[in-house]
Formats: sequence, C-alpha cells, structure tokens
Amino acid sequence: MAENRAPLVLILLGPPGAGKGTQARMLEEAFGLVQLSTGDLLRAAVAAGTDAGKQAQTVMQAGGLVSDDIVLAILKDRMADPDTSRGVILDGFPRTAGQAEALDVVLDSTGQRVNSVISMEVEDAPMIARVAGRYTCAACGEGYHDEFKQPAKAGVCDKCNGTDFKRRADDNAETAGARLTAYHAQTAPLITYYKGRGVLETVDAMADIASVADAMQTAVKRVMA
Repeated sequence: MAENRAPLVLILLGPPGAGKGTQARMLEEAFGLVQLSTGDLLRAAVAAGTDAGKQAQTVMQAGGLVSDDIVLAILKDRMADPDTSRGVILDGFPRTAGQAEALDVVLDSTGQRVNSVISMEVEDAPMIARVAGRYTCAACGEGYHDEFKQPAKAGVCDKCNGTDFKRRADDNAETAGARLTAYHAQTAPLITYYKGRGVLETVDAMADIASVADAMQTAVKRVMA
C-alpha cells in the first residue's frame, strides 16, 4: 500500500457458515488488517465506557436495538485507533443499503471509502449441511465438522487435547435454512449497491479453504496495489 493512502476498508458478505471468520483471520495475517465485528465493537465500547459505549449500554439494558448512529459512532472511534492503520475488515455491518449509505457518509468525513466488498457465494443445500454438522472444542474453540473435519483422534481436540466438545443450539438444518433465506433477502440490496459502485467481487465459498483464501487474497492485492 502506498505510504499516504487511507487505510483499506474491506467488507465481507456471506451467510453464517460461509467461512467469513476463517478467511478474515487469514486476511489479517496476510495484510496486517484488523477484523471488526459489530458485536465485538459494542461489547468493547461498553467495557471501555466511551460516550457511544454508554449510549449503547443504556439501549441494551432497556432491551432495545442499538441504533445505526451509535454503531457508526463506535465504528468510527475504533477505526481511529493506531492498529487499524493498514486497514479493516468489516464483518456484520452494513446489513442494509441504508446502513451502507450511512457508512459511506462516515467514511467520507475521515477521507476514507469502501475499497472492496467480497461476497462469499454459497449453494443453499450444501451450506445447510455444512452448518448443521459444526461443533467446537469447549476448551479452545477449535472448529470441527461431522463430515468435513473430525479430530485426528476421535474425541480428542487436535489443538489442545481437550475432550469436551459443544454444538450451538441453532446449528441445525431448520435454523440454518431460515438464516440463509433471511440472509439472501437482506443482502440482495447490498449486492446491487456495491456492484453499482464498482467495488464488488464474488468468491466461490463452497471451494476448499485454501482455494477460497487464494481468491480473496488476490482480490485484496488488487485494491492494495
């Protein structure tokens, strides 16, 4: 990246199970980027007691949904931190075209813009099977799958040798199908929005992890050149 260029802003789109978390971690390591997820940002801002964090805490304690304005204020604060100087990966925001427009306004105020949006494309039926078979090590969080990735030694985590595993209650075929349907409906306007701005790329997220990583890193290299 050229020396005086604004930090990269990369958005990952993809339904639960598409591998956004895995690929984001690989992009962080490859390019020195920082992954920012909405949930983590809110929790950190509340814990830090920032102005926006206090507003978010008040809303959450009342059982409400944190407004886009508060989320954007927290995001703007976080993107001003020194560790984001190379750029950020946004995961979980924006979710609607309205949020995308608001994000553009915030970024423009700091001399930044969305440089790249990578849509991780999936096939619904295989994706449902992928999500429904997931489980993790209760000790270290290492991920496994009934079909695609089992521990080398049955019942023992490859990473920490733990023997306690857990599944998320919503990792089942019915819930996964409903989440995919909602994702497609919610994301379609975003696809149109970012395609119109010439920053959208698509990657086949049904390929193996290494192939997906190659495609995504190639896309990032193009915008960082």
